Amino acid sequence: MRLIITSFVLLVAQPYSYRIAPYVSAATQLGLNVIIASQGENSLVSEVKQGINVDFSNLKQAVATLCTELKEKTIVAVIGCDDSTVELAASVAACLDLPHNPPLATKFSSRKDLARSRLQEAGCRVPEFALINLSHPVLGQCQQLKFPCVVKPLYLSASQGVIRVDSFEQLTRGCERIRGIIKNASDLFLRTHILIERYLPGVEIAFEGYLLQGALTVLAIFDKPDPLEGPFFEETIYVTPTRLTDQQQQQVFSCVQEACHAYGLVTGPVHAELRVNKEGAWILEIAARTIGGECSQVFSLGGGIELEQMVIKLAMGRDFKVPALETARGVMMIPIPKKGLLRRVEGVWAASQVLGIEKVDIIIREGNYLVPIPEGNGYLGYLFAQGDSSQAVVAALQEAFSHLRVVTAPAFSLVAE
Repeated sequence: MRLIITSFVLLVAQPYSYRIAPYVSAATQLGLNVIIASQGENSLVSEVKQGINVDFSNLKQAVATLCTELKEKTIVAVIGCDDSTVELAASVAACLDLPHNPPLATKFSSRKDLARSRLQEAGCRVPEFALINLSHPVLGQCQQLKFPCVVKPLYLSASQGVIRVDSFEQLTRGCERIRGIIKNASDLFLRTHILIERYLPGVEIAFEGYLLQGALTVLAIFDKPDPLEGPFFEETIYVTPTRLTDQQQQQVFSCVQEACHAYGLVTGPVHAELRVNKEGAWILEIAARTIGGECSQVFSLGGGIELEQMVIKLAMGRDFKVPALETARGVMMIPIPKKGLLRRVEGVWAASQVLGIEKVDIIIREGNYLVPIPEGNGYLGYLFAQGDSSQAVVAALQEAFSHLRVVTAPAFSLVAE
């Protein structure tokens, strides 16, 4: 009688993560089952409800719970979906003797203050920076820095809470605004400290790649053609191939490679944000995860790269061949224009008919409350396009976006007398 062994991928995810469905689909295509480790016992997402409930705020206890729960299962890969789960995923993978990054390396990738300090210690190029304690007067803590500067929370993503300040007056206002954004952080230090660093001029790009046994491979370098100069830094268009010169691309690759080595990252996906100027390439951040939002779909256009399958294979320690991206492709993160209850998004059909547009994906449903950055951290949806050139892709995305009209209604707070 043949013994059939069921193999599982452990996916560590926030309870309503948009990445759950793509990873479940990718695992199924690879003949693997998925177990979800998440926070919250009453999730409406069936895979989460049937999974393992852990407390993300207690790393040690979460690792112990998962290693105990999984001891009778054949786990072949452990994956953290986002910045908040990669450290736990790495710790569990280490416990199960599976391919993993050192947990400390993943912590560097999700804490902006630790990341800056680690890069500086390793001799990497970093802008001048300082840690601000919001419990004390702000102005005396950063006298050495020259404006313009950028202030940001230590742990949030998607440009949430990131503000450019050009004077001490703006700095004071910016710190108070961020204080309101981080007030519900689970950790006292994260609620009371923010990072300030010198503003870096130049073009901003995103690097997508992966590490296998310490070797870095680039999948794509995305240009961000819309200027990101502040006061807020809401991202819109990503497009590849990049217009950077070969020399600049090599600078970007070397900079990312150097930063990964400084953190101690050795395996798995790498998403990096950089600025490139006449001084060279500068790391804004390195994340031990794939590109954010639903932007990963840009890779699979026209039979390209199945990013989630690639990540699962990396987590299993498998080598693989990555197909070259044969067309220019891009994604636009549809910005949230203003606060209010979403009534409807008009012009979706017209946007979908623009030449080069592959998909119009509105992910926020009617009746939900919209919050733009810097307080918010989401997008209304995504536009995906491909074409013969990056310029054609950008033009298609801009034309499609011009057809969209977001209709909102004001929201009123009812207080009982």
